[in-house]
Amino acid sequence: MMSDLPERWSQASVYPDMWADPDKDPRNNEGPSPDGELATLQDYLTSYRLTLRMKCEGLTPEQLARRSVPPSTMSLLGLVRHLAEVERDWRNWITPGDPEPKLYGVRDGDFEGAAAEQDLVDGAFADLAREQAATDAVLAGYPDPAVRVGRHGDSVRGLLVHRVEEYARHCGHADLLRECVDGRVGQ
Repeated sequence: MMSDLPERWSQASVYPDMWADPDKDPRNNEGPSPDGELATLQDYLTSYRLTLRMKCEGLTPEQLARRSVPPSTMSLLGLVRHLAEVERDWRNWITPGDPEPKLYGVRDGDFEGAAAEQDLVDGAFADLAREQAATDAVLAGYPDPAVRVGRHGDSVRGLLVHRVEEYARHCGHADLLRECVDGRVGQ
């Protein structure tokens, strides 16, 4: 039976259910896990951010923009755009003054506007990096995770846990989206 579905494969050889072998995985930290709540949350966030980037590496704009589970509008490129939008939204919760405008316009513009164009791909990754850095910079001013910030009095702890949860959930989506695009599997 012929199928248009890609064959499942992994680049890893040591542990074939992994994305990459341990010595080539940028998420592997040497030494023990970090001490302290804040450092642990930041470490998990960094790992999930890297995972999302890894799931997108080596793909063409068409592959990144492919909506792999119709009728959903979700794509890998849409996830990158969505997480840039979410970073900005979280920062809007805690910074004074008027909120910054949405990056991609109307609701769901992050997914709807994810088109197979190199300029959009480059822009999305630049947006994500910029928004992550801006949110990280604001939160760096609050080294105590128990401090409450923003209009709603959210704790820094809660914001960091929410960010980890958001990236973790979407990295799960990215696993499935990537497998649908070219068959590559692994955590």
